[in-house]
Amino acid sequence: MQYLMAVDAGTGSVRAVIFDIDGNQISSAQYEWTHLEEEGVPNSMSFDFDKNWTLTCKCIKESLESANLSGEDITALSATSMREGIVLYDKDGKELWAVANVDARADKEVRYLKENFAGLEEEFYQESGQTFALGALPRIMWLKNNRPELYSRVANISMIGDWILARLSGVIATDPSNGGTTGIFSLKNRDWMPSMATKVGIKDDIFPKTLEVGTLIGSVTSKAKEETGLSTSTKVVMGGGDVQLGSAGLGVVELGQVAILGGSFWQQIVNIKSDTKIPDDMSIRVNPHVVSDQSQAEGITFFSGLVMRWFRDAFCEMEKLEAKEKGIDTYEVLENKAKKVPVGSYGIMPIFSDSMKYGKWYHAAPSFLNLSIDPEVCNRASMFRSLQENAAIVSSINLDKIKEFTNLEIDEIVFAGGASKGELWSQIVADVTGCRVKIPKVTEATALGAAMAAGVGAGIYENISLAAQKLVVWEKSYEPNMDNHNLYKDIKEKWQSAYEAQLKLVDDSITTSMWKAPGL
Repeated sequence: MQYLMAVDAGTGSVRAVIFDIDGNQISSAQYEWTHLEEEGVPNSMSFDFDKNWTLTCKCIKESLESANLSGEDITALSATSMREGIVLYDKDGKELWAVANVDARADKEVRYLKENFAGLEEEFYQESGQTFALGALPRIMWLKNNRPELYSRVANISMIGDWILARLSGVIATDPSNGGTTGIFSLKNRDWMPSMATKVGIKDDIFPKTLEVGTLIGSVTSKAKEETGLSTSTKVVMGGGDVQLGSAGLGVVELGQVAILGGSFWQQIVNIKSDTKIPDDMSIRVNPHVVSDQSQAEGITFFSGLVMRWFRDAFCEMEKLEAKEKGIDTYEVLENKAKKVPVGSYGIMPIFSDSMKYGKWYHAAPSFLNLSIDPEVCNRASMFRSLQENAAIVSSINLDKIKEFTNLEIDEIVFAGGASKGELWSQIVADVTGCRVKIPKVTEATALGAAMAAGVGAGIYENISLAAQKLVVWEKSYEPNMDNHNLYKDIKEKWQSAYEAQLKLVDDSITTSMWKAPGL
């Protein structure tokens, strides 16, 4: 029997997951990790590569033990990671400095680039699909300005998933789907653009080779074998970004396919041709996909899952007790109550994440509008439903923006992540968007996508698309209620007007933004 391993380096944890070649999960091990703010560096999010490598090795060992397998049983492995997080190395391949995905220390550098290189962000966006806010250029510039001795030694760069593969194989490389999120990249050519670094005065000779997802890199080194319990016969294969490999794990591999990933943040993903003209207003992010001739237009909704968790933990102690008594999840209790609330949640409007405005992106102060003092109308059930509706509405707005520049018609959406477990939430997504919503059976889509990559590198699958067609299984689907859809159209328009008014309060320094991109 052949087995494949995926190492998934997420924002909050690292895990190693073992699959058989039919896509069945055999075992997993997971450890939380934290990314601490560097002392004296506001808004920083450092990545501790020494400590985190130890955690990664523990995950690999424990996943093998849990499955009662040895390293020799793992035919191939690959890795995926949070995007935007970068690792810098010296000439000997030793790590020098690393940051996690939403490190925002480089706000001064972002502002400097915007003010001193007029039109450059727009020019780079047309090439890369990325803006400066979470890109690598301002962060490397920060290192040059604040840690010049470290900067002088920088000889290579990779993403965090690539770092895991480099530790295992001794080879530093990247792929388009993850490397593309640095913003120093060409969407069309799917490779680094060192000229971007040259234009802003950053080293332009630090970029490793770019390999497509599923390319064989090498094998586990003797040192990595001792650290992880893997075998030197285990193949190491290029992985990719978590959202893009997660899309493959959901079967979203064909042009025009759409997914909404409902986790802590929500992403709205649409597969497009790699040479598609992207919007001039920088409203939507565009990333290389793990399928070699495709890109992905991506909307992001901040904190949708985290806001729901906050609401549960801040207000729903009774539902928690009820759930414990019944042996079910608290969200299920809340959904059962919210099903009795009519469409529109009695007019309650949550103000949390705005729709995506990638070029100048900030949020209003978190709040609820149109609350009533009637406890029969305004209560935990109606507020809970309003949050579900709002996540779907903002997702729909982001998809509208993507449809506008791609000219694609969307009639079916793959909905995945923790939110897709909710029957009411899934139906609301169908009703708001007017689309059929399909729920995949897989619970570890990102890890499954990385396992597909490993299988391609080992010759088990011909390519990522065919692997997805073979391994992805569907659990259920939801058809939209078009009467509800028409009601939500009006609610969506009113919400957009309300949000603009709330942003004005931030502009006037009356309220405080929930989040602002660096440099604003």
